[in-house]
Amino acid sequence: MSKPTPQSPLHAFGLDAQAVPPSALNRVVFSELPHLGYIVLRGKTDDSAFMQGVASVLGHSLPVQPRQVLQATEGAVLWLSPDEWLLVCPRSRRDALLAALTVALKGLFAQVVDNSGGFTTLRLAGPEHLALLRQLGPYDFEGQAIGTLASTVMSKTSVTVVRTDATGVLLVFRRSFADYLWRLIERTAKPYHPCIAAPAAVADPVFTPLLNA
Repeated sequence: MSKPTPQSPLHAFGLDAQAVPPSALNRVVFSELPHLGYIVLRGKTDDSAFMQGVASVLGHSLPVQPRQVLQATEGAVLWLSPDEWLLVCPRSRRDALLAALTVALKGLFAQVVDNSGGFTTLRLAGPEHLALLRQLGPYDFEGQAIGTLASTVMSKTSVTVVRTDATGVLLVFRRSFADYLWRLIERTAKPYHPCIAAPAAVADPVFTPLLNA
């Protein structure tokens, strides 16, 4: 029996069917990056066996600087806390990476957890994306450097805001808050003539390539 096709956390809003090429009128542009893999890694940075084990699988050492976003061979690695990281990878590579990480870290004080069903990512771009972010959350988004993330709140839900380029950000959030957050964003964005586009139309250099890998 074949596996059922997974549904996007935002499938009820039919974003794919609404996608059009953005124009100069659209001051903010959205695109969901659905069905990526999300693997949580936990361990100690002073445990050389843990750090080397992860590096042997990902092709790069884990980032150790707070809020750092690393582009590794196998995907994007997000620093969440001194002992926790989130690996965002192609969905097609998730099972193989889970297996390889589990083997590499066997017997160590470490944890590997698949949370692919619990997250999704929304790309927010356009010339007024910072103005919209200022209305959505209290963080100093203007000061957020490329290659960093910010764990913040938007109204009543937590969101990880990832900046991989200057033209927009990525919003990583939990499935359980997807409906609430999208309705909040959609309502707040109305003055900016929002547009829903295909991922390739507002691609970022780190997350978007993982969709087709």
